[in-house]
Amino acid sequence: MTHETTTSPLLDPARLGSHELANRLVIAPMTRNRAERDGTPTPLMAEYYAQRATAGAIIAEASTPNVVGQTYPNITALHTDAHTAGWRQVTRAVRAVGGGPVFLQIQHGGRVGHPDNSGLTPIAPSPIPLPEPIHTPSGLQAAVTPREMTSDDIHRTIADFATAARRAVDAGFAGVEVHSANGYLLHQFLAPNTNHRTDRYGGGVAGRIRFTTEVVDAVADAIGADRTGLRISPGNTVNGIADTDADELYPTLVKANAGKGLAYLHIAFADPAQPLFARLREIWTGTLIANPVLPAEQIPADGGREAAERLLAAGADLIALGRPFLANPDLVHRIRTGAPVNAVRAKYAMYTGGPTGYTDYPALRTQA
Repeated sequence: MTHETTTSPLLDPARLGSHELANRLVIAPMTRNRAERDGTPTPLMAEYYAQRATAGAIIAEASTPNVVGQTYPNITALHTDAHTAGWRQVTRAVRAVGGGPVFLQIQHGGRVGHPDNSGLTPIAPSPIPLPEPIHTPSGLQAAVTPREMTSDDIHRTIADFATAARRAVDAGFAGVEVHSANGYLLHQFLAPNTNHRTDRYGGGVAGRIRFTTEVVDAVADAIGADRTGLRISPGNTVNGIADTDADELYPTLVKANAGKGLAYLHIAFADPAQPLFARLREIWTGTLIANPVLPAEQIPADGGREAAERLLAAGADLIALGRPFLANPDLVHRIRTGAPVNAVRAKYAMYTGGPTGYTDYPALRTQA
């Protein structure tokens, strides 16, 4: 079956720093639990990213900068030579098929972790446990109370982010994305319900944004501001987060990082109808990547095109899509031709090992 070529601003060429992009579509970082138990990326992961290399750019999945930062089983990491070598095979695979720049998200889980996953008690800004069970090798278990981070813990973690960023560049990534979203460690410092500290990293907005800002500065010093992105998710309640002062906190955080020459700001679950999105776009004069809100665990019939185009019209420069790219390795072609999209398979297939629900989604040319 043939389809007519359509026009969409999503398909226009764009730039991301010094990189020329074939289109404005970016693969959002998506945890898929396909690494080795020690966090080393696998050849299967290299195949997965190479399949999707027609995206303008790729932000590879969350990778932990140290052992205690591990969230779930089989999550990628970047704090050993084996991790670096594993990621290098991913970036080489994308380059081999002519893909665009690949960034790597660096994420510390904070309280989103478990001793059965990392071997260590999780650490967090305050000793407040995750209010829901967490996946471990033996199944769901109740979350444990994290240990409150000391000043030494904070400084060591900042240094670990910078070291992981250096490893990422050595592995062939164009840069890294500092993950300060979705209820993980940096977001836990931002949110008043997970940060009850009374030192300089807690209290009011100025204190709660300090950790994220210092991580960004350390990473930018290590690899260059033009290789450093920042991801936020204002108002996102995942992992028990309550951004009760988002309208004050996020403009302050974005303003504190806006003049540093960073590669981009990435807003997850962006809603162009919310005044906060317009306010952040006004403050951030650099490249803005926006990730639209899509139906939970589903893909719209248009592959997210309408929601993505609304964000472009509201001022985003690039659009990050997750599930549409997961289920459609040739999503760019499907949007260009208006072809139907694959649906996401059962949720469990997203997070289990092996190719099922990962590299076995068919492209149009292989469909009957």
